[in-house]
Amino acid sequence: MRVALLAAALAALPLTVGVAAPAQAGDPPPPPYIDRTEWVHWADLSSLRVYPTLAGREASSDFTSSDEAWSEVLVVTPDADLPGMREQFDCHWRLAEFARPGKTSWNLEPWRPQVTPAQMIDTGCNPGNVEEPF
Repeated sequence: MRVALLAAALAALPLTVGVAAPAQAGDPPPPPYIDRTEWVHWADLSSLRVYPTLAGREASSDFTSSDEAWSEVLVVTPDADLPGMREQFDCHWRLAEFARPGKTSWNLEPWRPQVTPAQMIDTGCNPGNVEEPF
């Protein structure tokens, strides 16, 4: 009986194949969240510049999960999957638009030490107390 009622209820719903459901108020914007990435180098130091889209900035400031955005980073820059990089990204995802709204890029450095989440936040997502020189 329940199956028949469920089938009838589903049959009454309009079928829209390939059309996304309209966004509800409070929903995060849809991806893409990352526009592009770029490795830059100075001496023996490297930094991955992550350029968020407007949707990425909005989603991050709404505390949307960073999983989709980090996946986008790894699709275009698979060599970014290094110790500490995801943690730096998550920190920027959560704090960048509050601390420095509109910052051109979120910069991740593989040479930074791995630290606790509290230390990551205390250091402004730049553990090691060294601001990148480039």
